[in-house]
Amino acid sequence: MSFSDNKKALVELANYKMPFGKYKGEYLIDIPEYYYTWFNQKGFPEGKLGFMMQQMHEIKINGLESIIHTIRKKF
Repeated sequence: MSFSDNKKALVELANYKMPFGKYKGEYLIDIPEYYYTWFNQKGFPEGKLGFMMQQMHEIKINGLESIIHTIRKKF
């Protein structure tokens, strides 16, 4: 995966909104960490959304939210 591909993936992650449930329409970055922790224990959805939620879980537990907020503001 190239730098350009990584950049596109991060921009998409920063601007992706939850398509269902309690947080429908919210940016993934704005959803509380406990929600991702619950999915981590129970199982993330299949496909792209599940992959993005797993990435967001890692970002949140490592305290890297500010990076995603910055990307969303710039792109």
